[in-house]
Amino acid sequence: MEPTDKITYTKSIAPLTTLGVGGFAHAYVQVTDDQDFLPVCTFAQREQLPIFPLGGGSNTLALEAGYQGLLLHVCTKGIHLEDVSRTLSRLTVAAGELLDDTVAYAVERGLWGLENFSHIPGTTGAAPVQNVGAYGVEMKDVIEYVTVFDMHTYTFKQFTREACLFAYRDSVFKTKEGKRYIITSVTFLLSKAAAPKIMYKDLQAFFAADNALPTLPQIRAAIIQIRSEKFPNWHEVGTAGSFFKNPIITKTHFETLKSKYPDLPGFSMGEHEIKVSLGYILDKILGLRGYTEGKVRLFEKQALVLVAQRGAQSSEVQSFARKIISKVFDATQIQVEMEVTLLESRK
Repeated sequence: MEPTDKITYTKSIAPLTTLGVGGFAHAYVQVTDDQDFLPVCTFAQREQLPIFPLGGGSNTLALEAGYQGLLLHVCTKGIHLEDVSRTLSRLTVAAGELLDDTVAYAVERGLWGLENFSHIPGTTGAAPVQNVGAYGVEMKDVIEYVTVFDMHTYTFKQFTREACLFAYRDSVFKTKEGKRYIITSVTFLLSKAAAPKIMYKDLQAFFAADNALPTLPQIRAAIIQIRSEKFPNWHEVGTAGSFFKNPIITKTHFETLKSKYPDLPGFSMGEHEIKVSLGYILDKILGLRGYTEGKVRLFEKQALVLVAQRGAQSSEVQSFARKIISKVFDATQIQVEMEVTLLESRK
């Protein structure tokens, strides 16, 4: 059967995202093989349909208006491991593989670098788009290159780590130009030598009583436990994890806030900028942890996480998010951005 024969129409988007909200896609197709990208994209061009590549839907907010294009669900599978040197291994992973499965694969083989990404929902192919970060590590720290399919030229190409233009929760794939690319696989460069990164506060506290360096399985188990206690189960309620970005502000702005809120955490992002903890602002300064309006709330264990109850509408989520953004600005003059990607309706 040809890939284009698998295209269905009027597909509900909500079950394909962890937030569980949204309307219908005009057209939908699952891609399970890299060779499917060409005929599917050719079909979309012929039908004049925009394409939105979707992975695990863990960072996507779909609207009730739906998507008037082709929702391309990347479900490719495959993991390839090769030795590079005595100390390094190269791991190439198909975009449709779950990120947590990729982490487990590396940990089971004694390869260091991915363990701090344990228990994060979504696919491996989606992780480079926003340069996913967790417990002191970002994707840019372990990615060697990203392979993509160019929807304009119908060719595959590779982006080196430098070409990906990684920044805080950002990459070339979030730019207008970068949206022409569908990520088909991610190649990681991992260490065979022990390289634990446990300086993050939660991990330091977890391993405080241990004198010996933790093993890979121990770090993975610790992060799974920590995340399970801080984040809601996305199988039970609608959530996209951290819904908002931690804002980056000037040092001058930070010093002004610090004089008013002495315990406000800040992390240097260079000579002139500071990344501040939005979770702290929402919780300790504004007292919004657990704040609820209708079927949407900030999670009672982690204020940075938005939760949508069953039956919530995307309009409720958007309205709630705007209200939170406004409250933060009124108190701190910080302009907060959403971390989630908007799956917008197109005409």
